[in-house]
Amino acid sequence: MGSIYLIRHGQASFGADDYDVLSPVGVEQAHVLGRHLAELGLTFDRCVAGDLRRQQHTATAAFEHYAALGLPVPALEVDSAFNEFDADAIIRALLPDLLTTEPEALDILRNAAQNRSEFQRIFALIIERWLAGTYDPPGLESWLGFVERVQGGLQRILEAADNTQKIAVFTSGGTITALLHLITRMPAAQAFELNWQIVNTSLNQLKFRGREVALASFNSHTHLQLLKAPHLITFR
Repeated sequence: MGSIYLIRHGQASFGADDYDVLSPVGVEQAHVLGRHLAELGLTFDRCVAGDLRRQQHTATAAFEHYAALGLPVPALEVDSAFNEFDADAIIRALLPDLLTTEPEALDILRNAAQNRSEFQRIFALIIERWLAGTYDPPGLESWLGFVERVQGGLQRILEAADNTQKIAVFTSGGTITALLHLITRMPAAQAFELNWQIVNTSLNQLKFRGREVALASFNSHTHLQLLKAPHLITFR
């Protein structure tokens, strides 16, 4: 059987003007991942990422260790199907209705870096509304539209693959969640309970034969745990 390794990007710059940049911790996580994969002797036939910088930077930083050891480095292919959902657009669209029951939500979101637990609570409420699909205004990518986009990316990979290939996909937590929802058929709300647990640079393995796909492992981050460095285990 073939394998697809869904790899969440390293820690992004939460609370900064530009979130789509790896933080120093994110860069370190990507290098740790690359060293770990190289030590395992795991080589890849293909490497795919979305077109977000944090996804592509995680891929290139990880594979620096392959190049240094003379291991084959697959060319980076870009497929925007593996982009994260647009959290900013979802917040802008769905926040106004939430303010009637959560009047402090706007201040919490504006000061997210200083109040992470309250940010997570408000963000989870917004995502809950997005999943329900009853608040979506025209022009906003719905949960169902997001799932359809991600499914298209997976189908393109499977159509071009044979059953012996190992394929790395550098993506984001929401994208991995959508794939869990598709493959395991778990309800969207349950899938998002798992989403909040996905560690930056964690490995999630899918096994495939033809168009048949199964989940083999979820949220493995042994490469970070072995270092016994708590600052490397992050969720955003």
